[in-house]
Amino acid sequence: MMCIQTQGKICRSVWKGLVLGTLLTTFLILLYSYAAPPLSFSSTEEPTSFQCHPFALRKSLLTKSNGTTKSELQCPPRHNVMFLKTHKTGSSTILNILFRYGEKHRLHFAFPRGRNDFDYPSYFQRWQVEGYHPGLCYNIICNHMRYRHSEVNLLIPPDTVFVTVLRNPALLFESSFHYFSHVVPLTWKIPGASSEQKMDTFLQSPRNYYDSGGFNAHYLHNLLTFDLGYDNEMDIVDTRVFDLLNQLDSHFHLVMLLEYFDESLLLLRDLMCWEMNDILYFKLNARKDMSGSRLSPEIYLLAQEWNALDTLIYQHFNATFWRKVEIYGVERMKKDVTELKRRNEELKRECIAGGGPVDASKIQESGLQPWQPIGHTSIQGYNLRKNISPKHKQLCRNMLTPEIQYMSRLGADLWVTRLWGNIRALLNW
Repeated sequence: MMCIQTQGKICRSVWKGLVLGTLLTTFLILLYSYAAPPLSFSSTEEPTSFQCHPFALRKSLLTKSNGTTKSELQCPPRHNVMFLKTHKTGSSTILNILFRYGEKHRLHFAFPRGRNDFDYPSYFQRWQVEGYHPGLCYNIICNHMRYRHSEVNLLIPPDTVFVTVLRNPALLFESSFHYFSHVVPLTWKIPGASSEQKMDTFLQSPRNYYDSGGFNAHYLHNLLTFDLGYDNEMDIVDTRVFDLLNQLDSHFHLVMLLEYFDESLLLLRDLMCWEMNDILYFKLNARKDMSGSRLSPEIYLLAQEWNALDTLIYQHFNATFWRKVEIYGVERMKKDVTELKRRNEELKRECIAGGGPVDASKIQESGLQPWQPIGHTSIQGYNLRKNISPKHKQLCRNMLTPEIQYMSRLGADLWVTRLWGNIRALLNW
């Protein structure tokens, strides 16, 4: 990497950190390999022997919660859901909703071995699930993965609801560039004093800087397509694109949109036959500088053009989304969005000290500290109000608990994630 003189000290520090990080990561991978070797399947075994056999549903799981009225819930709630957690799409907030629902109904989560993602960015494989053995079935899968439908399908009952969430690709690229640039080496040589300047320079001539084979390069090109399990370098005129859209249509019952988050949650509630209280939320894992996009009209268009495949997918599901809203009922949707916002605001006043998020340095409890990206402390969190009413005390804590801490509470073994976190803390990364 070429370093100008004023950046020499920074570059040397980055390289030292990179070398040390590579050594430590290699060590972790070796440990992980010995601790969690892949399951080996005999070639003589029939694929059908690995089909998921659902657990017998307990009567308690089918009992309506207190407070449910006939008008609010007309059908038995569904408990089996596969949520593809995509990057920088508000998915951490949805994850919290699923954690709360699964905990409330004592559902069986498929958690990753030793970490909080399924060996991302590698394709998902069923042996990556903690405690997996052939025939075992799960109610909820919801951690980051690079999606592979054929593998996921072997772990869940046939009545499982498949859901994911997308975001406007230009805004997604902006967020991803800022969040991941420290772990994408190809960005280090881009001229610019700030992340915004580097991003603008990149989008003016991306092929001058981008290398599809570069480490973590997928974060900067058609990231949605990559997370969905497809080739993110595919050209939009490729004949495979039509098949891609058809497959996604057939695989997912609901594709939510971050830009219409409340409407998306209400469609999820309707699909799952859940209660309004099941989808209440506070925004989690948000950057402190997320007051709005800083993309100029020109850069916005360049970001869309660079992420053309993501844009095509987003436009397709934007159309299907509003068809679902029409079926739901436009007036009914407006009324329910108003009610959801009202309940969220009511809980915000009850739960959150100061009424909103604070910087990481001001979070008082370690159990409420969100995971931070390398090189930044940009993710905000919350402090609990004192003297919360007994009725809401546990709910408030649950809604404000970040992903890592909630997974640990649900029984996930996150030894790799925690070890990596301790190393980062030691090195002040």
